[in-house]
Amino acid sequence: MKELRIIAGDATSPQAKGPKIVAHVCNDIGGWGKGFVLALSRRWPEPEAAYRAWHRRRADNDFGLGAVQVVRVKPDVWVANMVGQRGIRTGGGGPPIRYDAVARCLDALAAHAVELGASVHMPRIGCGLAGGTWARIEPLITTALCARDVDVTVYDRS
Repeated sequence: MKELRIIAGDATSPQAKGPKIVAHVCNDIGGWGKGFVLALSRRWPEPEAAYRAWHRRRADNDFGLGAVQVVRVKPDVWVANMVGQRGIRTGGGGPPIRYDAVARCLDALAAHAVELGASVHMPRIGCGLAGGTWARIEPLITTALCARDVDVTVYDRS
């Protein structure tokens, strides 16, 4: 089992050799415009364009909670758009994070990482606008990725 690494830095600038997947959590309503996605869009236009098209054509594809879309942005870098949040607002129904959907996303992400021989890089997914807690997210990452010997680096903005 690989150890989860947490370092200071920018997840859109993954620190590793070889193939890399940058993973993040998206909502299920097609919204892209706050949080980590802004950093992604500044670095690469493809993940946003692919996510919006995926959502627009959702009647004919797998878009929804628990789904993952992997978008190539460089020869050795992909971005994983992981639908793990219901809507965008917190309120009477609690935070938008859906831990079961995040777990399904991470399982699918692990399969992609193993197939590509890639390491995975991410911010503290689900803990920003989605309203999740790291104490619940970290074990999901460890179970889905680290236990499958996938190198995972989590980046805290310095």
